[in-house]
Amino acid sequence: MSKDTFFVSTPIYYVNARPHLGHAYTSTLADAITRFSRLMGKDSFMLTGTDEHGDKIVQSAEKQGITPQQLTDNVSAEFKALLPKLGVRYNKFIRTTDAGHKSAVQKFLQKVYDKGDIYFGEYGGHYCYGCERFYTEKELENGLCPQHQVAPTFISEKNYFFRMSKYQDWLKQYILDNPDYIRPERYRNEVLALLDSGALEDLCISRPKTRLEWGIELPFDRNFVCYVWFDALVNYISALDWPAGENFARYWPNAQHIIAKDILKPHAVFWPTMLKAAGIEPYRHLNVHGYWLARNTKMSKSLGNVVDPLKLVETYGLDVFRYFALHEMHFGSDASFSEEALITRQNADLANDLGNLFSRVLSMASKYFGGLAPAPGQYGDEEKRIQELAANSMRNFQTLFGNFRFSAALEALWELVRALNKYVDAAAPWTLFKQEKTEQLGTVMYTLLECQRKIALHLLPVMPDSAAKMLEQLGQPVPDDYNLQCELESFNGLKPGIALASSSNIFPRLELPVAEAKPDAKAEKAAKPMQGQAAQAQAGQAQSAQAKPAQAQSEQDKPLIEFSDFQKLDLRVGVILEASKHPDADKLLAFKVDLGEAEPRGIVSGIAMHFKPEELVGKQVIVVANLPPRKIRGIMSKGMILTAGDDENGLTLLTPLAESRPGAMVS
Repeated sequence: MSKDTFFVSTPIYYVNARPHLGHAYTSTLADAITRFSRLMGKDSFMLTGTDEHGDKIVQSAEKQGITPQQLTDNVSAEFKALLPKLGVRYNKFIRTTDAGHKSAVQKFLQKVYDKGDIYFGEYGGHYCYGCERFYTEKELENGLCPQHQVAPTFISEKNYFFRMSKYQDWLKQYILDNPDYIRPERYRNEVLALLDSGALEDLCISRPKTRLEWGIELPFDRNFVCYVWFDALVNYISALDWPAGENFARYWPNAQHIIAKDILKPHAVFWPTMLKAAGIEPYRHLNVHGYWLARNTKMSKSLGNVVDPLKLVETYGLDVFRYFALHEMHFGSDASFSEEALITRQNADLANDLGNLFSRVLSMASKYFGGLAPAPGQYGDEEKRIQELAANSMRNFQTLFGNFRFSAALEALWELVRALNKYVDAAAPWTLFKQEKTEQLGTVMYTLLECQRKIALHLLPVMPDSAAKMLEQLGQPVPDDYNLQCELESFNGLKPGIALASSSNIFPRLELPVAEAKPDAKAEKAAKPMQGQAAQAQAGQAQSAQAKPAQAQSEQDKPLIEFSDFQKLDLRVGVILEASKHPDADKLLAFKVDLGEAEPRGIVSGIAMHFKPEELVGKQVIVVANLPPRKIRGIMSKGMILTAGDDENGLTLLTPLAESRPGAMVS
């Protein structure tokens, strides 16, 4: 049974502050890997929830003039409400104030106490209220808490202790024997270094009620409550109805945790030793991610750089946010967040690559086959190469995604996306259609459509709504019970004759935000008496421009524009497929230019005095693609080819430095 199950947990989020991007990222990861595991045929369970005990809860409640229970009810509800807005589908949302969790914690404590691994003693140490834990002298940085950079309070009191030191050698050997127990490897090495640095101390697991009452009462001493970390970690099994619940037996053997690196020690040291003491098998993997940085700094409420994930979703769309989050952070490393980075990623990967592929292929299928999926003929060498590439791309995606290497997995899938765009250009379906090579055209189109179906299926865990729309456009239902592994072995999932959408615009390009410049009062004041002079100067400039039409204007002669004006230009890379002289104008050339669309663009350009048409075929050019169409001497022109130069030195075509895909955006 255990081979076919999958269990993943987020950390339970502490409710002393509202949810932010870090919480949203971790929850999105957990949802994506759970969806993926289900698509790989596994019985999967996702756990999330809130951590609601400890000093900080009491302090936050006192500041707001409410009880700890009221505070935890309010903030826990915010965390729970966030999840569906992020597309997160969990199996259980646990709260550490739940009666079932409290009961499980007390059973766990009693079990470890009866074994002799909990004892009563006196301890003096440096206590950080922010971390709610004691620090040794060695752990402090210049006398400060390493997390909060504040001086801890020295507290001496009698408490109960867990004999964590007893399990140091066992834990070290277990980590050595199971190399991927903690991943990525850098965090495994960090834990091993911690264990090698000196004797592991015993863990203080209680707080006297004289100091703190908000917590779970110890079953063997009613004068103390449980330390919040010892309480919180037990949620991973209390949620599965430990000790005798069916879900515990079913899912725990394949348990995986997702955490951020700041809570590595409790999960990599406290938790496995606690499990060992209680006679429970350790979890399968601890998956550790880095921080999201804003302005190169860890997000912090006090610094005012916390990003609200819901605003991002409302502004840019849920699936764009999910794709960016999984792609931008290389799991285990820190990643910088900015809206510019999100928009750039959306435009490059989703609009230019994937969106453009779906748009042009569905448009051609509509035109060439009446919107029905064609039957393929005999596959040629190029089609066989695409099929092999698709299998490798999907295999790499499945392996990498299953090992929490989300960014690398998406890059592996995008190798196929980009290869298909190149395949469209090389196969030139529009030419096959004109030449009436119907069977070959059907083979090309089926190859593209079938690969698009496979791509959409693999994107269901990442962008569930958009992937479902892509499948719908391909006439495919969203599978309920499916195993992605079968996609590696076959290439006939798309049924010929099925109705397709006639067009696609799932991923429109986004515009970069433009900061509004504040008017300069001094400049405005100085400009007023100059208005009459400026009008005269403008007239003079116009006369000068008429007298010397070929002379390049200086930078000072050109009016300044806002960045938003530049953004209005749709500049694309094109490939000249055909070039000929205009039949009715000596100075004009007529072109057919591939801009990555269903059909080449017709463009007329007045450059016949500088270029021979036969020399231009195959050249890459930069095209202004959003000019309104107009007839020039009887031929429709839908764009403008950009050049540089003057009459004295001649013209040159503006081209990319390196070969680019037709339709690639210039920005």
